This record gives sequence, structure tokens and C-alpha cells, in this order.
Amino acid sequence: MKTLLFTSEFPPFKGGVANYYGQLVNYWPIQEKLVILNNNKEELIRKSDFLPWWPAIGALKRKIAKNQIDYVLVGQILPLGTVAWFLSWFQSFRYAVFLHGMDLSFALRSGRKKLLANLILKRADKVICANSYVAEKVGQFYPATNGKISVVNPGIPAGAPPVDTKDLAEIETTYNLEGKTVLFSLGRLVKRKGVDQTIKALEEITAPIIDNLIYFIGGAGPREEYLRRLVPDRLAKKIIFLGELSEKEKWLWLKRSDIFIMPSRNIDGDFEGFGIVYLEANLSGKPVIAGNAGGVKDAVEDGYNGLLVDPEDPVSIKEALDKLISNKNLREKLGQQGQRRAIQEFNWEKQTAKLVSIITRSDF
Repeated sequence: MKTLLFTSEFPPFKGGVANYYGQLVNYWPIQEKLVILNNNKEELIRKSDFLPWWPAIGALKRKIAKNQIDYVLVGQILPLGTVAWFLSWFQSFRYAVFLHGMDLSFALRSGRKKLLANLILKRADKVICANSYVAEKVGQFYPATNGKISVVNPGIPAGAPPVDTKDLAEIETTYNLEGKTVLFSLGRLVKRKGVDQTIKALEEITAPIIDNLIYFIGGAGPREEYLRRLVPDRLAKKIIFLGELSEKEKWLWLKRSDIFIMPSRNIDGDFEGFGIVYLEANLSGKPVIAGNAGGVKDAVEDGYNGLLVDPEDPVSIKEALDKLISNKNLREKLGQQGQRRAIQEFNWEKQTAKLVSIITRSDF
């Protein structure tokens, strides 16, 4: 079966969705590699056009004919799903549609989009959801998809990359971390990520626990100034904004941290589709605290590799922090269990093999 990946987001484009498709290509488990049609050169979508996605019709038609494609993996339900749906009436191929989270929310925002999405999904051979939360929502809003829906979570590398001990020693000295419990967040600084709720939870933690705690926030975004203003004076030296981090710096801080925290929440359909960073923290042997919302529950199993909290309630977050800060043995247990789980269940080889099995209807 000759398969084409049809997507508007693909490396070097940044973001979790682009990385998902890039890794599918890298780990594709059959000899015949995926054919790729992406928008990196604006082949598919031109924002200046009246119908921005119109060029994608011709591009997909030519690619299918040239490569004798049997199956198309559609990366975005709107607008690329429209293109695949339209062409499928005139060319002989099957297609599967991927859904990650915000793409589904976007499709439900108007009656026209919801109707169009229904047509696309109804004709699709398979509907591949990046998390079980989205899979549940698709089944509720589009009953015709029941029986077609499968979940293929994002994957991760086989292990955390090594970090330089000299670099670890440098941040230890720079921030005077000896004997300190390090709390770490990483992500774009937007409301959904829950950094504000974490800061509010820290306000309620009293001495002596707060005396030995330092919270580092990695990332940048539109909420940064608001979050800086939210920090009370008495915690000014306890909450440190690191700004954007390189890949090397990310793994360095994950290694040095004691607890990773990101209590993401659902804000009007804007929710965490999965949260690969939770598994990256687990790969580094760290327990995580996560918001019980969106697709996070696929990444974080409460009480096994981390703790799930009510992301709208700082008290719930504080209680989880108290539990992990005061119990080093529990931190180590959850971190070790999470590391094994991440490697065994979420490696990319396993995820891509699962996808191939789904679309070929075979026991791959």
C-alpha cells in the first residue's frame, strides 16, 4: 500500500503537531517510505488567495497520480480534509483523518464547519485521534465515526539524552540549589498552561517547606508580564523565569528538577491535546503534577507516574505539591515508574506500528 502524508504542519515548522508527523515519517516501520506533501513552500495553502486551500486540490491530485497513492493520511481536518474528501469522489484512494484537540474545537465553532467536518469524517476510512479525550468527543459529536475511531498517542525517544555534569554543576552554583527542592514548568506562557494557578498554590505553602523550594518557569508567551506581576514580593526569589530554553537546556532542567508541574486546563475548547513534556519529565525520572483536563490523562496516570489535580483549584495543586515535596520516596517511585512506562508504552516504534496496523487492517 502506497501511503501519502498530507499536512500543513511539518518540520522544520515548530509545534507538537508538526513533531508528531515528523516522527511518523522518521519511524515509519515498513520498507516503502511515506510520501510527503506539506505546506512548507506554500504549495497547499496561500493566505492571500480568496480560497486559501484551493492550490491543495491540484497539488494533492498530482501527487496521488505521480506516486500511485492508495491511502492518504490527512493531517488537518480543516481545510485539508475538505480537499481529500472532494478528490476522493474522483480518484481511487482511501483516507484517514488525524485529530489532535484544537482542530476538533475549531471544527465545532460554527454550524457550517461542523457540517463540513461531518461529511469529511463520514467518508473517511479511519479517524486517528491523538488522545482518548478527543476520541470520546468525536464519537459524541459525530456518531457516524463510531467504529472508525482509534487512538495513536504521540511517542517519545527511547530514553532521555545525556546531560553534561559540568552544566548541571553550573546551574547548581548559579542558583544556589544545594539542598533545594526544584519545581519546574515548561511551555508557552498562555492561560491554558496553568502557571498562574501554580503561583497561587505556592502562596499557600508555608515555612519550612517554602524555604527550601525554588520554582523555575521555562518558556515565553503573551502571559509572561501578567505572571511576573502575579508573583508576591515574598516569593520573588523563589519563582524564577528562565525564558525560552534550547533543547539542551530543557533536558538539563528536567534532569535537575525534583518535580515537573503543568496543571493545564480547558478554556473554551482550548485544551492540552496530550502533553509530551510530561513523558519527557518521566524519561528523566521525575514525577509530574498535571491538570485533569483534555488529553492529559493519556500521558499521566494518577498515582502511577504523577498526580492529577483540579487545574482550576490552587488548593488541589497545593495538596499535590505538599504530598510530593514531603515524600522523597514517593517522588522517586513515581519517577521510576513513569520512566519505565514512557519507554515501554510510548516509544515511537510502537506508536507508528500501531498506526500501520490500523490503516492496513492487519496484525502488523
